[in-house]
Amino acid sequence: MWIWGVGVAALATLAAWAVHALVPGVPLLTAAVVLGILVGQLPVLRPAVCGVLKPGLSLAAKRLMRLGVVVLGLKLSLVDIAGLGWVTITTTVLIVVLTFFGTLWLGRRVGLPGHQPLLIATGFAVCGASAIGAMSGVVGAKDKETATPVALVTLCGTLAIGVLPLLWHPLGLTDLQFGHWVGAGVHDVGQVVATAQIAGSAALAVAVVVKLTRVLMLAPLVASVAVYERRRAALPVTAGGTAVASPAVAFPAVAPVASRPPVIPLFVAGFLAMVLIRTLVPVPPVLLDAADLVQTVLLAMALFGLGTAVRLTELVRTGGRALGVGLASWLLIAVLALVAVQLS
Repeated sequence: MWIWGVGVAALATLAAWAVHALVPGVPLLTAAVVLGILVGQLPVLRPAVCGVLKPGLSLAAKRLMRLGVVVLGLKLSLVDIAGLGWVTITTTVLIVVLTFFGTLWLGRRVGLPGHQPLLIATGFAVCGASAIGAMSGVVGAKDKETATPVALVTLCGTLAIGVLPLLWHPLGLTDLQFGHWVGAGVHDVGQVVATAQIAGSAALAVAVVVKLTRVLMLAPLVASVAVYERRRAALPVTAGGTAVASPAVAFPAVAPVASRPPVIPLFVAGFLAMVLIRTLVPVPPVLLDAADLVQTVLLAMALFGLGTAVRLTELVRTGGRALGVGLASWLLIAVLALVAVQLS
């Protein structure tokens, strides 16, 4: 029964909220996924996590994640993004594209299994664990494949909160440039806020708009992969377990499905609809505040569910290559973002 796992995820969200209230520098969503990871490591709780709680935690990690992504669209106004100027918009899009394909290539190059290269690339390029959750639903990734990317993006995003401010003045960045760098180079929206707020409200505003521009890239990225999966679902599978396709883009085959994935997943269409509503309709501030609360709760519950699937012992034993890819991707996006700041 799913209700028990969802209930535990809701309680964990309250706990994460308490942590955030006590230590404002810790983003609520980061606290939620860390709590999930901690719960997943405790031997005394593992039978429940893998047993009676599993259906609800899985529902939270998948369905609530998609609902949260839909509501996230109300944060995005195309007018605000257009105000960044064409140079900033172009460089931000390039950062996402180069980080995604660079990380995807490196992950495959070092032999990461299954969908891990794709999920790590999506999380580091776009918006952290929420992007990983969105992409995993499209490709049908297993919990074990999703767990390592979630752990890596949480680790590196948390490191950014401490490391980037230390480099702010040595790099000679102004307040606004620092905000731009954080928005273009840090993974999760909450981590962006936690990192940029030390430079003042103006820097924080720039960081959030740049970050949400990256979030907007989630829709075309997920839709493109969905189109690929839809085409691949109709292809024959070789004896080696790989769908017949171009060698440059071949993914491991998944179990046959009754129907091909939709061209545009429903939650992506909902996300885009929310963006258009925010852009074209004067939404009252009280509704935006309520939507922000709902989105935060949904994503926190989903990230807690994802976190419970992480097994640090397995990550330490087998995840050396994945850790290397994650750190390399973290450095790549930080450097690309710094170059973008200098060009803007």
